[in-house]
Amino acid sequence: MNWSTPSELRAQLRRRWERGDWLREAVSPGLAWPLRLPLKTPGAGDLGERFEAVRAWAAEWMQAAQEAPQLRLQWRDWKHRVQGAQRLPVAVLLEDLPQALAWLGRTREARRFEALWQHTAQAQPLLLPWLHKRPLQALALAEDWPRLLAVVAWLQANPRPGVYLRQVDAAGVDSKFIEAQRGVLSELLDLALPAEAVDAGAGGVARFNRRYGFLDKPLRVRLRLLDAALQGLPGCRGLADLTLDAASFAALALPLARVFITENETNFLAFPPQPQALVIFGAGYGFEALAQAPWLQRCAVHYWGDIDTHGFAILDQLRACLPHATSLLMDRQTLLAHRAHWGEEPEPVRHALTRLTPDEVALYDELRLDRLQPRLRLEQERVGFGWLQARLQRGFAATAT
Repeated sequence: MNWSTPSELRAQLRRRWERGDWLREAVSPGLAWPLRLPLKTPGAGDLGERFEAVRAWAAEWMQAAQEAPQLRLQWRDWKHRVQGAQRLPVAVLLEDLPQALAWLGRTREARRFEALWQHTAQAQPLLLPWLHKRPLQALALAEDWPRLLAVVAWLQANPRPGVYLRQVDAAGVDSKFIEAQRGVLSELLDLALPAEAVDAGAGGVARFNRRYGFLDKPLRVRLRLLDAALQGLPGCRGLADLTLDAASFAALALPLARVFITENETNFLAFPPQPQALVIFGAGYGFEALAQAPWLQRCAVHYWGDIDTHGFAILDQLRACLPHATSLLMDRQTLLAHRAHWGEEPEPVRHALTRLTPDEVALYDELRLDRLQPRLRLEQERVGFGWLQARLQRGFAATAT
């Protein structure tokens, strides 16, 4: 039997709620009422073969209509040659939206959404399309909605403000609130602000500040000078561990010939002295701070990462801003010499990389295609320190110009 039941009808109406249809109807009516919901009903054959089941089905609907006065049943009269005259429900009629909401138990939420709509229509009418598109999300944000509108109004009054989020002076708003709601705020601000106040090239939550003209935390570079003969910064002695903002790093004027980048902090701290060189503590993917330093183009740059797929993917990304960068201890000889220290990479990269040398591509393919061992990795801190020292003592045949 595939006859409609009251629970199935309620589920059908609930799905409309979950799509936001009833909330949209509450503020932008478009349905013809009363709303007729046809039922899958027994046929003539069922009356003869399953008469008791048909009677029970009709009784279930009559009981549902008695318990929920919002439901009005539409009937059809049958004349059956064996069972005689019968009357069965064929549709449910809902007189209006309040009745549909009442049957679902959603009256209170709908009224709250209507209040949000009315408030927004007065305060920020440009945001009404967002409410219409995402009514359930708006309802979930009801407690925070006044603060969201306050941020929108503040930016309308202060487009591309050139300040930190902490300096936004809107009622009830702090920087943590803005940071937590950047996704929603991006959608609202794109509707509410003029095009010239939005940097369309800065997409995604991570670029929220740039998109709307806020100051970002300065990018920082952590480094160690590897040559005691190099003149360090005032007040710093020996091969100090320094952290500079990106602008200060870009302005360094030192007689450097080599720069080493390593992803492991212990390797960074223990990296051996080298003439006219410094070492940078890498930060995985992302080299925006290094890209701002033109003097790096005149130095030989050596990247030392893990021998795994992500290590080569990071090297590939580094070469987008420093094409002349070479890899250090990321070769097959190093990998095979440290077989006892092989580990497993949790989520390997599988796509092709376009900026690797032929030897690097060959090793990367062995890793991503699991030719030596599934998910193989050799973390850089597991490479023998003597192996590093020997490599540095051999020197480097090629030097950047």
